[in-house]
Formats: sequence, structure tokens, C-alpha cells
Amino acid sequence: MKTSDFDYALPEKLVAQTPLLDRSSSKLLILNKQNGEIEHTVFRNIIDYLNSGDVLVLNNTRVIPARLYGIKETSKIPVEVLLLKKRELDLWECLVRPGRRLAVGTKIGFGEGILQGEVLDLLDDGKRLIRFIHEGTIEEILDQIGCMPLPPYITEKLEDASRYQTVYSKIEGSAAAPTAGFHFTKELLEKIEQKGIKICYVTLHVGLGTFRPVKEEDVSKHIMHSEYYELSKESSQIINQAKQTGHSIIAVGTTSVRVLETCTKGSKIEAGCGETNIFITPGYTFKMVDQLITNFHLPKSTLMMLVSAFSSREIVLNAYQKAIENDYRFFSFGDAMFIK
Repeated sequence: MKTSDFDYALPEKLVAQTPLLDRSSSKLLILNKQNGEIEHTVFRNIIDYLNSGDVLVLNNTRVIPARLYGIKETSKIPVEVLLLKKRELDLWECLVRPGRRLAVGTKIGFGEGILQGEVLDLLDDGKRLIRFIHEGTIEEILDQIGCMPLPPYITEKLEDASRYQTVYSKIEGSAAAPTAGFHFTKELLEKIEQKGIKICYVTLHVGLGTFRPVKEEDVSKHIMHSEYYELSKESSQIINQAKQTGHSIIAVGTTSVRVLETCTKGSKIEAGCGETNIFITPGYTFKMVDQLITNFHLPKSTLMMLVSAFSSREIVLNAYQKAIENDYRFFSFGDAMFIK
């Protein structure tokens, strides 16, 4: 299987730069995963495709203002640091720029001295292990001086930082948002519950590895990043009961898929937490997820491979082409697809 098999051409004008005023007014492409049939509607109508007794699984992770701008203490050179994953208290895996100037032992000052960092180790993919020193909590510091870590393809300023969060975000820890959830409003979620559809939550802290194009042409050689997840006993019970009674499990986003498939043992899902590096590609047999709500993803990404595994590469790429022909908006602030 080749990475180039998951490539497609996207006009730059279709990369969404800003969120819509009304989250639920985005376009929604309905895709039949078996025969490739397509319908076009708006996202608020998703409720018409869900049935009483089904379970909607949402990732309640919350994005932290993880981008920091600082100064290298010796040379006063400007430095950019992006917090990716907390190893332990005040010890983080980070992306840095300019990387060549940040050797082990380099000290960085942020926010006129309210936060300091020291590079302890060089990691793979140009990452750095940085120990931070500060008073108070790191969350308080980030609220003061951190910036929302928007993807590089979004070049316009985000006026309202809350728009890079889902309305149900709760557990802080992500370096990127679970963007399939952007389309839900509190009102739409209430209507979904009133119809008898159960809603439960998982947590997966999203890292930037999710969105990076795969560098290896041979997909089997790609080393999948790991991300921290949690699945509560309450959520596992809701999911198992629905599955046993023949109802559908609908994952909102590829991050929810990764948690659900990681935690499924045999025909049941088990509560737990830890790191998952599950890599889902065509040929994978889904054990728990029946339907998927997702955005439109970057070419040659692991997300394109996961979505293709849920249907087929040919059906998914055809749906992407139809979305392009109908001026759908792509990526984080873009439109959605429901694969059923």
C-alpha cells in the first residue's frame, strides 16, 4: 500500500480559514460506505440520520494555548515553542523553531520572565524535551502568555479562541482540536438526546502527528505517533449495552475511533486509560464503530487512511472529488461527512 494512493488535488480556495458563525450550518456530505451513494445536506440535519438507542461518542479533550513565543537567553534570538505532550509535571515534548539553535542546555525565557524553559534532550522528528520553571500552575501561565495552536494552513487570525474548541470540551491536554466536533451546538446536542440517542464521552489528547502527511511511501513503514486516551466505566457500559441491543455506535471524529477500537476486546469495550498508537489502514476490521462523522482531511495523512479503511479508498476519494465539485470547505474549520 502506497502513501501516494491517498493523495488528491485540492484547490487552495477550499481550505477553510475561519469558522462559520453558526457551527451547525456547515455542509454535510452523507456517504454510504457500501455502495458509495452520496447525499448533500447541512449539518444540523444529522439528527435525521440517527436513530433512538444509537450512541454518539464525542471526544471531550480541550485544546490548551500551547504555542509560546520566547527569547533564547544567551543570544536573545526569538524562539517559538509548541507544547505537544506532557511527560510529567513541567516536562514536555515540544516542537521548536528555529530547531538548529536549540541544543541541549539551551535556556529560553517567556513572558518577560514569568516562565523559563531548558532543553533537556533532542527527540525524534526534531522535537525537544523541555523542563519548564514557573510559579503557580502551568495552566495559569499558558492562559496568560500562550496562543492557540492553529494548524499552519490557517493563516487568518482567529478572533474568538473558543471557536477552536468543541462546545463540550472539558479535559485540557490537546495540542490540536478534534475538529469533527466543531459542528455541534449545545442546542443540537439537546435535540439529539431528546430523540433518544445516547451521548457519551471519551478523551484523547490530540497531538500534531495526527495531521502530518506520511513521509514513507510504503505505508507499512510509517511509525504511528501515540496519544493519551481515557475511557470511563460509565461510557463503556453505555456503549456495550447499545451494542448488545443491536444499536449503532457513531464515532465523532477519528480520535474517537482510535479510542473505541483501542479499548475493544472481542465483542465488548473495556474502560481504561493509557497511550494508543493504533494505526488504522484499509484492510482493518472495525470491532466497535459502526458509523463515522468526520471532516475532510489532508492528502496522504493517516486520517485519510483511517477514513478509507472505514469504506474503501476508491469510494472515499470519489466522495472527496464530489465535495470539491460542490465547493465544500476543507480541513479544521471546514465541512463534514457522515459515513454510514
